[in-house]
Amino acid sequence: MIAAFAAVWCSITVVSDSRAYTPDDPTVVKMVDRGIKFLENTKGATPGETVLCAYTHFKVEHDESNPLVKSGIEEAKKFAAEASRGAGHKSHYECAVSVMLLCEVSPSRFRNELATFKRFYDEHQKPHGGFGYPEDQMGDVSQTQYAILAIWTLDRNGFKMDYNRVKGALDWLIAVQDINGPWPYHGKVPVTGGLARQAKTSMSMALAGAASLLIGGDALRVWGDTSADEDPGIVGLPKAVKIYKEDVNAERRKTVKIPPQRLLGPCEYMERWRQQNPETFGGNLYWYFYTAYTTERYESFLEIAKGLKADKSPAWYNNIVSELIKMQSAESGGWETRAHTSPALSTSFAILFLIRSTQKALGTGASATTIGGYQFGDDVSNAKLVGGKAVTKSPAQSVNQMLELLESDGADDLDGKALADRAVLPTDPVERSAQLDRLERLVRGSRSWQARRVSARLLGTSDDLRVVPALIYALSDPDHAVRAYARDGLRFISRKFEGFGMPDEPTNAEIRQAQRKWREWYLTMKPGYVFLDEI
Repeated sequence: MIAAFAAVWCSITVVSDSRAYTPDDPTVVKMVDRGIKFLENTKGATPGETVLCAYTHFKVEHDESNPLVKSGIEEAKKFAAEASRGAGHKSHYECAVSVMLLCEVSPSRFRNELATFKRFYDEHQKPHGGFGYPEDQMGDVSQTQYAILAIWTLDRNGFKMDYNRVKGALDWLIAVQDINGPWPYHGKVPVTGGLARQAKTSMSMALAGAASLLIGGDALRVWGDTSADEDPGIVGLPKAVKIYKEDVNAERRKTVKIPPQRLLGPCEYMERWRQQNPETFGGNLYWYFYTAYTTERYESFLEIAKGLKADKSPAWYNNIVSELIKMQSAESGGWETRAHTSPALSTSFAILFLIRSTQKALGTGASATTIGGYQFGDDVSNAKLVGGKAVTKSPAQSVNQMLELLESDGADDLDGKALADRAVLPTDPVERSAQLDRLERLVRGSRSWQARRVSARLLGTSDDLRVVPALIYALSDPDHAVRAYARDGLRFISRKFEGFGMPDEPTNAEIRQAQRKWREWYLTMKPGYVFLDEI
């Protein structure tokens, strides 16, 4: 059946533009940068729009100190307070984007607010399993989509979930699919069983319904354990490097079983309808931008469900990028074309589509204290590892002990400068190689900004060509100082002391340009090298 699904899928992905785009393409990068500036200058956005704009901005820039992001966080906290008192008209949307923003910034720091949102979704699911406006008995496919996305995000961030509720939402979606294949806006469960004709079906709801089935299936691990996919380019890291997250829901999931085909079957049926009913927009884009974001989410989870290698430049992406190019305002940089969504929302949806946001890792960015200078933390250099925590008793006596401290849960409390200044890499080839391996893993994968800073600094002074790919990767680190240490280390190792022009406060375009040029340089030194983080 899956093979048949693939055949149907391949038959409808016809490229309308011969240009092959990726999120790193200079054209796309420029579009995103201009869109971000538009969001920063947007005035009069509603609180819910502000949260989505902040989430979009943080997904691109990872800068919690940005005024837009700070405003979004404050609005999300207000939504948490409101959710504790009951459901408003658009609470499912507002709570969902708040969950996404707070989990992206810091799921630990905002754990109380996120727990409130989790309770909100538990308490406001309809008896039939769907979600909708509080005054309506019928479920709403659009709101159910965002509720499931919030539930999936909470699941990925270690909250204890009730998976029977997830199954209930999926069962409702399956029940309200239209007899011809799409989904409606409001879904009515047929009394007699089986599929029935539903009112007000559309392409946006068809994709929303199918995407929700695939996302819910992923929360239930129907497609296997995909949690390792959150950190692209990093394989086989040790538990001490904070990429690993214990699955607190493993036992709970065992109580809920759904065969993969129960979810894939409705998606296959929708695809056949989609092939026969291509959407045309005419003079009004209606829900175009909302649908574009839904499309990216659907396609990304479809790859997971089908076990396919992620395609960096799929036909559907190229088609929509080509359309977005034509619609972006030459003056403002936003997407202000007539639609049912506001320019702020349209621009946010467009950017989230362009960066392939569903494929981006759900990790924490730099905290506000890590943005700015090259400073490390307070002087607690007299530290050692005791019971898995860094405590201040005696100084680190060796690079091995320093690495243990950096790999501990207390790494952010260390005096990284003192540790880096004292560290001397060993001359023994075997021991040196092992320590460089650990430093490369830390700079690529540690959640501690302090550990990444120390690692980038030491790798940059190693004068070893093998660490260049890790330093190139670190050029896009969310922390200002990590990027600077990586840049300066590359200049030292290459003896290209001018580097490739990356300033202290680079734009996304400048970062990506520097990474491309450093990769090109490295390939002149090692022609056969394959950059795994670019595959």
